[in-house]
Amino acid sequence: MRGRYLKKSDPNLPKLHLLSIVIPARDEEGCIASTVEHLHLELRLQGVPHEIVVVDDGSKDRTWEILYSLKASIPELMPTQNTGEHGFGRAIVWGLDHARGDAVVIMMADESDDCRDVVRYWNLLNDGWECVFGSRFVKGGGVIDYPRHKLFFNRLANRFIRTLFRIPLNDTTNAFKAYRKTVIDGCRPLLAPHFNLTVEIPLKAIVRGYSWTTMPITWRNRRTGEAKLKIKEMGSRYFFICMYIWLEKYFSRGDYRKH
Repeated sequence: MRGRYLKKSDPNLPKLHLLSIVIPARDEEGCIASTVEHLHLELRLQGVPHEIVVVDDGSKDRTWEILYSLKASIPELMPTQNTGEHGFGRAIVWGLDHARGDAVVIMMADESDDCRDVVRYWNLLNDGWECVFGSRFVKGGGVIDYPRHKLFFNRLANRFIRTLFRIPLNDTTNAFKAYRKTVIDGCRPLLAPHFNLTVEIPLKAIVRGYSWTTMPITWRNRRTGEAKLKIKEMGSRYFFICMYIWLEKYFSRGDYRKH
């Protein structure tokens, strides 16, 4: 993808030493163990130094118990409980606040994201990019068993964002993205408490002038548990955060841009 927002990668950026994978989890007892185990195995086999920060966001099932027991066999696992207000966005921010890495990947708990893509994210960040945005809707990407009504609203929302911000990125709403820690810090304060955080971070990163590139990713619908995203509840929240960042883009006179 090309556009006036994209910059060239910078090989002079500091070398990365630790990748933090932040995973918000609420009532994911059916899949959280396999998500962590498969992710850890892939990263270990590929030699990626990592920690896995799983945030239990008020689960009422055995999610925390499972995480606590996994810690004994996977020392890279850093389970933590969000003791504040709950919400998808709040859980991610909690995880970002507790992450120690100089790079971060945000990932879902339900194994819908491919752990092999995490390795590719790490490699691209090390090539000198500040952000790497995965897209399911470019050549080489794909979706498996995507509910038709959700796909319709997804494409509608992403077309709206592309038009509003005049950017070529066509999968802004997808949470599965990678950032250097300097980008996360440069996008604070993070305001969105729910799934709208998935658009707040990348849009802020773009508007504030961080370099970014895209890569194809694969998404598979969850095989256990219940989807947490409720489309009817999120429309106004997505709209609010988009307009907030749009106002920053056109009216802040560059006050928040990367220097």
